[in-house]
Amino acid sequence: MARQLPVLGAGGGGRRAHPGVPATIAMAGALDDAAGAPGGPRARRHPDWLKAAIPAGEAVRDLRRLLRGLNLNTVCEEARCPNLGECWDQRTATVMILGDVCTRACGFCAIATGRPTWFDPDEPRRVAEAVAAMGLEHVVVTSVARDDLPDGGASVFAETIRELRERCPGMGVEVLVPDFNGEAAPLRAVMEAGPDILNHNVETVERLQQPVRRRARYDRSLGVLAQAKADAREVGLDVHTKSSIMVGLGEERDELLTTFRDLRAVDCDILTIGQYLRPTVDHLPLVRYYHPDEFADLRGEALAMGFRHVESGPLVRSSYHARDQVPGAELRALRRQATIGADGRVVPGATGVGA
Repeated sequence: MARQLPVLGAGGGGRRAHPGVPATIAMAGALDDAAGAPGGPRARRHPDWLKAAIPAGEAVRDLRRLLRGLNLNTVCEEARCPNLGECWDQRTATVMILGDVCTRACGFCAIATGRPTWFDPDEPRRVAEAVAAMGLEHVVVTSVARDDLPDGGASVFAETIRELRERCPGMGVEVLVPDFNGEAAPLRAVMEAGPDILNHNVETVERLQQPVRRRARYDRSLGVLAQAKADAREVGLDVHTKSSIMVGLGEERDELLTTFRDLRAVDCDILTIGQYLRPTVDHLPLVRYYHPDEFADLRGEALAMGFRHVESGPLVRSSYHARDQVPGAELRALRRQATIGADGRVVPGATGVGA
């Protein structure tokens, strides 16, 4: 199946970029959107505030080696996340189940699109084995969209959660799920397995849904978050819901605030806001960069609407600082601190991390 991507113009309006930031910019090191201009296409650089740590260090090497050995994928690598080094060094990771080929062709995403052939009933056990071996404090489990499967892969999500609970008691478990085409039963199966956080991303404002993720729907995504909360109440679980938005695709500030309000209307607890960065020239063009001050402003607006936790910044992604967002995260943080001595080493006999 060939990857077919929509084209999104650089419209969207009246809100001006932060002073000193070009109005229309493509990805760094790639051809910009002025490809017919005199002199031909030219490269543009990201602004100075878009810098991420290079993935290195013993923890990063250990995680990569273990994942390769167990034939597991991470969205950290597949989606080229700029925070891989920071998160892996903090013993958090986002594992991608159900293969690395997606049935959808979202205009922003670097993951391969095609007809998936991967299905391994033993994958939940192997994921739990890997996570236990890595000693993670918090794991996010996500997947490609699998519209080819009758339940969209929900049963694999549920079994993975159960395996993680058995092998890694006390660890934070978050799932970032697709919309399951709006079907209630698959989502209910995931919720009954008892994740700490149910994450489903709206990605962008309502007006831009079709070009950004044309096989999804804004109202359907809000429905997923609303149903997740209702299911959690019915089964008596304290589950936080979460969503994520990219900026820089041509949305207006008022549209972002409307999206925040729509998410709060379905009792969404956690919001992450990050800068869209164009993966390749085949993906949607970047309309503009947001300045860090604008991210701080958006965070303040969202918190004022009642979100329990908001991460907002140029390099923020859906799973960024995810371990600090689960129910009981403050207690977990205190216990982490209690295990670290003045020399930075773990104190023998102290309360275990993630307990």
